[in-house]
Amino acid sequence: MPALITGAGGFVGPHLARHLHALGQAVHGLGRGAAVAGYDAFHRADLLDAGAVQQAISAARPDVIYHLAAQSAVPQSWDDPAGTIVNNLVGEINLLEAVRKAARDPVIVVAVSSDAYGRVPPEANPVDEDVPFRPLSPYAVSKAAQDLLSYQYAVGRGLRIIRVRTFNHLGPGQSDRFAIPSFARQLAEIEAGRRPPHLETGDLSAVRDFTDVRDVVRAYALAAERCRPGEAYNVGSGAGSRIGDIVQALVALCRVGVDISQDPARLRPVDVPSMVCDATRFRAATGWTPTIPLEQSLRDVLEDWRARVAAVASGG
Repeated sequence: MPALITGAGGFVGPHLARHLHALGQAVHGLGRGAAVAGYDAFHRADLLDAGAVQQAISAARPDVIYHLAAQSAVPQSWDDPAGTIVNNLVGEINLLEAVRKAARDPVIVVAVSSDAYGRVPPEANPVDEDVPFRPLSPYAVSKAAQDLLSYQYAVGRGLRIIRVRTFNHLGPGQSDRFAIPSFARQLAEIEAGRRPPHLETGDLSAVRDFTDVRDVVRAYALAAERCRPGEAYNVGSGAGSRIGDIVQALVALCRVGVDISQDPARLRPVDVPSMVCDATRFRAATGWTPTIPLEQSLRDVLEDWRARVAAVASGG
């Protein structure tokens, strides 16, 4: 049963490919950059190039598609809102049209985002799938639109699309455009003597629901197998963590003393005070539960950045 992963070279794609290989599945990757190791076949295509996407779908002939590709950095979406929305929405349209024109009937798991929920009132926590979208950033708008587009293609075109609204996830390999790996990179550079012992942060009061990426990719595979096309499912741990507490946990793992200071440049124009996942629907459908504790995820993220910083220092 061949699977195709868009965004093959991103953060989640390689983790998902390893998990699917462990399940005995052949895995094709689709990305716009150079070929990425770890795939049985790699198809180079920009999702904004409809013809190239059609060629990739025809060549891969997937039974399952995991649509992970997106411009996913919230700060970048504020700098380039039009580019973010075009990239994320038109890219998905081209993918779904390619599937339709190829006359194939794969299961399509579309990774949406809890950011689409946006301004969640306190009484709506934990957030279930019936909470209305109130997106607060251009990125969140693009993900809400992707969610709605997926529903439209499922109902209007009959594609077997499952929408997975994933809450915050972390793990080795994540870009430092995101908060936790940014903190980990700074700490690794401080340990290596490459920056002063001052950790720069944004708002530390926000509460978020974090799940390890290795648990998230298990959820995606289970979604493809057990969830109902046309439906939306939240994926998250169900536990809220204050960002300030996460920072303190990372600092406690650091091998040297560190001061913490807030950098105004890291503050978002608008943010949600608290967002915690209600994954009751998904757990009932799949039996999934996260297995990797946050403490382990933080250790692994910091070790990952220690290795990256050491590699740069050695010229590797």
